[in-house]
Amino acid sequence: QLNVVESGGGLVQPGGSLTLSCTISGMDLYAVAWFRQAPGKEREGVSAISHTGGVRTYADSVKGRFSIYRQNPRNTVYLRMNSLRPEDTAVYYCAVDGRADSLSPRDWSSASWGQGTQVTVSS
Repeated sequence: QLNVVESGGGLVQPGGSLTLSCTISGMDLYAVAWFRQAPGKEREGVSAISHTGGVRTYADSVKGRFSIYRQNPRNTVYLRMNSLRPEDTAVYYCAVDGRADSLSPRDWSSASWGQGTQVTVSS
């Protein structure tokens, strides 16, 4: 049984940094993506990584600020978020087993999802 757990969210000031973790058990060789959903907005893809780490995809809004990576053992995927802005405030979700070259929710519709972790960027 696949289990997906996010952690690392919290309150941070604008310009600050956070690192989110997604720990997965029950599956090998999978792509992982981070999505986020702000109040009143649709869920949007933030970043994705292939099972080897060779393919990494970023939304335009986070390019140059966020970095996705996975470390051995490959059951944990991280999202390093730098230069955070108030508009980054959202619940961040980890999705497992979709297309690493796509951030379209449609291409992750059959993925397994975690429960989400809140990120709040505010002074």
